[in-house]
Amino acid sequence: MTRSVERRIADILEAIERCRRYVALLDAGAVDFVDMAEDAIERNLQIIGEAANHLTPEVIDAHPEIAWPQIRGFRNILVHQYFGVDLDVIRDVVENHLPPLAEALRQQVEGGPASEV
Repeated sequence: MTRSVERRIADILEAIERCRRYVALLDAGAVDFVDMAEDAIERNLQIIGEAANHLTPEVIDAHPEIAWPQIRGFRNILVHQYFGVDLDVIRDVVENHLPPLAEALRQQVEGGPASEV
């Protein structure tokens, strides 16, 4: 089943929103909540990387400020080197790197600069 670029962008935006919500649980204190939140964030980061891997060159080229290769690479690290994932890195990605990605993709969807969806 092939997903449209619009659907992949929506997948990324939904996963970003979930990561944003779940990161607050990392400070919950309860070990089970922290473990579940970490698992959920990692899964959604994998979705972001996989969906980003299938965006068109037009979308990618319209947003050179986004580190697309690193997004795809981080997905590979989460999947293949899961044992070396640092929670502080995950928190940094969610808090500092996902907001600019979300903004760029929202502009893309809303027909902002260089919209070629």
